[in-house]
Amino acid sequence: MEKYRAEVVSLGEFASEFIAEQIMVFFGTNAPDELKEHSIVHKHGDLAAPVVAGDTIRIGTDSFTVHAIGKVANENLKNLGHFVLKFNGLAEPEMDGDICVDNTTLPPIGPGTVVIIEG
Repeated sequence: MEKYRAEVVSLGEFASEFIAEQIMVFFGTNAPDELKEHSIVHKHGDLAAPVVAGDTIRIGTDSFTVHAIGKVANENLKNLGHFVLKFNGLAEPEMDGDICVDNTTLPPIGPGTVVIIEG
């Protein structure tokens, strides 16, 4: 079941700094400019169901398994279109807003890339 779908609109000037640390920070198009500078900005629909461990996140043609989700991550995603993907493979999130996925190389991402969460 598709839970969430977003399309990348732009990458902020400093988004690559997070990407270099195995982190992708997403914000919706309504985010303040100071957040957009550090984020992957996307247009999105509604969150159809909560994200849980075992779900799959597809970024373009690459797929990643969700290992852990912070206690406010679903609320942030639903209300703000904000989520933080950490490619660290952890079974417990470091921060309440984290979504931890496979510890692997990050996929290419840019305007037009589609991100889908399904489970």
